[in-house]
Order: sequence, then structure tokens, then C-alpha cells
Amino acid sequence: MNRREFSQLLTATALGHSFLGADAQPMKAASEVRFSVMLWTLEKIAPLERCMELVAAAGYQGVELVGEFQRWSPEDVRRIRARMRSLGLVFDSMSGVAAGFADPNGTAELMRQMTAQIAAAKQLECPQVILLSGKRDDAISRKEQHQTCIENLKRVAELAARNDIQVVIEPIDPLENPTIYLTTVSEGFEIVRAVGSPNLKVLYDFYHEQRAYGDLLDKLENNMEWVGLVHVADVPGRHEPGTGEIDFTNIYRKLAELKYNKFVAMEYYPTADPVESLRASRLAALEAWRTKAV
Repeated sequence: MNRREFSQLLTATALGHSFLGADAQPMKAASEVRFSVMLWTLEKIAPLERCMELVAAAGYQGVELVGEFQRWSPEDVRRIRARMRSLGLVFDSMSGVAAGFADPNGTAELMRQMTAQIAAAKQLECPQVILLSGKRDDAISRKEQHQTCIENLKRVAELAARNDIQVVIEPIDPLENPTIYLTTVSEGFEIVRAVGSPNLKVLYDFYHEQRAYGDLLDKLENNMEWVGLVHVADVPGRHEPGTGEIDFTNIYRKLAELKYNKFVAMEYYPTADPVESLRASRLAALEAWRTKAV
């Protein structure tokens, strides 16, 4: 789908929406999948609470944070939680831990920050925390650093289990972050399998994986039990599905076939009106889910 076709889809979606009502979701029965938006992708468009309104208007159920809550006062928390409830939204996932789990000398600091993050997650009724690996350490072998990840994440998973919190680790492609340790879901899946905790899984970000490695569907199919969250943006440009090279129709059909029932989080920069863009992306995903191969 090119940009012109995407614009036509937005127009058609807007027309259909006007006939169906303000928040109609006629294909909801097709799947139990839920949709979320990483709020940082909208931060240049509007203030945070207005962004929440845009997400709700597009028919989404969740929003994700990247540390914004660390600046909130107790009154901010009360106000934002009340606003979220009124909009029918939840915080489905949140990052914000600066310490990396690949640091062989950073275990104590990682656990300190994780303890604070879990407390914040509970306060915001958020069930999931996103963790990054931190930097690659060229002073030790990759094998040693891989084992460091496993040992640190065993501690993280134990803490998460005691607090009924899910943790997902997110690889970041080396084009975006050349110094980061964990760059691919392939190693991410190896790590979480070695840890072996139901409280620790992988965030499969299709944008990051496609930029550096590709082969998206095989990795998804072979590791589905360890996928805790998926993020959506097209390559290049980090825009809407259909504006680049990733075939998201096939990805959504595969997710449906594999019975994925967690959040699908949009993490892209809209090229059109954000509400119409997000709505069109959600409806296109639901349509693919409905027409999955049987």
C-alpha cells in the first residue's frame, strides 16, 4: 500500500465511522486482540492527556509509557488515572528503567530501579514493564555478556513473580542504537528460554527486527510462547502499516493463527490526522485477523 492508497483508506474509514457511530467496532467479535499506542509517538502533536483522548477516539483500549510518570506528582497520578477510567483506557505497559540487564557490574542498581518501577506500575495499575539491555561491553566476550543477561533477568523475573508483574525485554536494532547489547529477538528468545519464567518474555518490535534482520514470520511462529507484546511501525520512516516494506496483513494473520491474545501496540508517527490514522490501522489489523488462514 502506498501513501495515496493509505490516504484513501483513511477517507473510507472516516466515512464508515460516521455511519457506524462514534466508537463502533463491528469486527470486535473477530478476535480478543486489544490495541494500544506508545504515547511518545504523539508527543509532538499534543500534550499527554490530549494524546490519551486521541487514542481513545481512535477506538483503542490501552496506552504505553516511557517514563513520563516519573515526573508526576501524587495529584497528577490521581487526575490521570481518573481521566484514563473516563476514557476507557488502561496502561498496558511501561518502560523507564535506565539500568540495563546486560551490565555485569550493574545488578544492584538494576534491582533497585526495578523495585521502584514495579511500585509505580502497581500505582498506575499497569501489569507489564519493558526492559532494555543497556550497552554492549567490549571488555568481555559476547558469551559472557549473554550469560550476564540470563543471571540478571532471573533475579528480575523472581521479583516480578512475587509482585504479579510481567516483564518483556526489548531488542533495539543496531542502526538506531549502535552500542546496545541486545539487537535481535533471536537472542532475546534464547535468553528468556534460558531464564524459563512465565513472568519474562520478549517484546517483538517488527520495526526494529525488520531494519536489521528481517525474517519476521519464522521467528514469530517458532517462538510464540515467549512473545509478551508486539510493537507496530513500518520501515522505513516509522510510519503507519502500509506505508513501507513490511507486510502487516500477513503478520496479523499469523498472530491470529497462533492465537496471540495480548496487546498490539502502535509505535509509529502518523502521516495523517492521528485519530484517523490510528483508527484505520486498528481496523486494518482487525480485518486481517478476521480473514486469517484456516
